[in-house]
Amino acid sequence: MAGTITKDMTFFEVMRMYPDAVAVLQKYNLGCIGCMGAQNESLEQGANAHSIDVEALVKDLNAAIA
Repeated sequence: MAGTITKDMTFFEVMRMYPDAVAVLQKYNLGCIGCMGAQNESLEQGANAHSIDVEALVKDLNAAIA
């Protein structure tokens, strides 16, 4: 699924591949840019840790890169 963000991707992958996604992460109050866990933590893991609906997050991320 090239060109699609999935909940299994790490925050680092998403930010590296899709710089426009950073604004969406900020909208969800996810300070991933400076977080050490961003390299290894999947979107699903981070969303769960912050009580965020991962499906909504992924949907918004994909809308931002479309």
